[in-house]
Amino acid sequence: MGAKLSAARAIEAAYRADWARLLGMLARRFGDLDLAEEALAEAFAAAARDWRRAVPERPAAWLMTAAARKALDRLRRRATADTVQALPDVPEDGPDMIDPNALPDERLALIFTCCHPALAIEARVALTLRLVAGLTTAEIARLFLIGEATMAARITRAKRKIAAAHIPFREPDADERAARMGGVLAVVYLLFTEGYAASSGERLVREALAAEAIRLGELLVQLAPGDCETTGLLALMLLQNARRDARVGPDGELVLLADQDHTRWRHDEMARARTLLGASSEPEGAYRLQARIAEAHCSAAGSDWPTVAALYARLETLTGSPVVRLNRAVAVAEAEGPEAGLALLAGLDARLPHHYQLPLVRGELLARLGRKEDATAALQAALALTANQVERRHLQSRIAALQA
Repeated sequence: MGAKLSAARAIEAAYRADWARLLGMLARRFGDLDLAEEALAEAFAAAARDWRRAVPERPAAWLMTAAARKALDRLRRRATADTVQALPDVPEDGPDMIDPNALPDERLALIFTCCHPALAIEARVALTLRLVAGLTTAEIARLFLIGEATMAARITRAKRKIAAAHIPFREPDADERAARMGGVLAVVYLLFTEGYAASSGERLVREALAAEAIRLGELLVQLAPGDCETTGLLALMLLQNARRDARVGPDGELVLLADQDHTRWRHDEMARARTLLGASSEPEGAYRLQARIAEAHCSAAGSDWPTVAALYARLETLTGSPVVRLNRAVAVAEAEGPEAGLALLAGLDARLPHHYQLPLVRGELLARLGRKEDATAALQAALALTANQVERRHLQSRIAALQA
């Protein structure tokens, strides 16, 4: 039993640490993402069987060698091995002779392939979780609350699109990389946002999804250490996620920022984020500005609303985003009063027709002004637009309080 347990732990550790690195190397050398994934999956399956006897001294090397052999076997069965630029001769004198540490790290190329702009955003997210994070199709389906068959079909379509469009497996050159990094960061932040504030379901926070996004953010910082916005995104996610335990009460109810117990915040994660923010003097982009805003909310004395409002004004100038304007209205209302916040909501209905937080913010500001009927109508409109049950219960309680 002890050997089996040790093998299982070694396989799990190798899967978490080495899956993306090995997959990237195999994809580069065989020129076929599907083949690389199938061969690596078979190598892990073989490890589950063979490591019960003894865990190899170099697990990643064992897996790389086994996967390379399985890829070559598949190619030979297709009778095309002579047309593929494969690895050099796969050693025959030991199962762990190919040392991945001696080969280039292809994870960044893998990320850019998964996040190629030719793919739909849903496909980019699914592929990134499957191929970079190493999650199973069943795990990804559970994270997004859809059926495994539906998620499998989505991933398959994305792979076919890569093959049909001849999307190259490579890290972009410097100019192309700068242009496409924003798309990569958007995929990671979209993933985090769904984990931090779930759009539907019975839970407000989905910790596993947010954790995977942060793990991808850490990987990007490791692979692209000079990218200012990459460090900004990681800092933003860490600062927001550090408050996860305090955002939900003992009965699953929503706890607003002003009412949160600061002792439940993860201050070590906040400290890591502040270190990231202080590591660069470059002009601040959108993610770094958002991280500065999150940092201004994390003071022991409470949110620094004038600073938050000023930062949102800079962010709106930079992005022109209606969501940023909405968040700026909240900060201005806190700093200058509800009438000033309401004024900033003018014109947003046409730009955010289905965004539940717009009528939510309007309703709360109207309530502060004593306009209870208008506030109730606005909050009812917000209730009709959200599918998250925690948010719905919070809105229902606010409406009941206003009506009482």
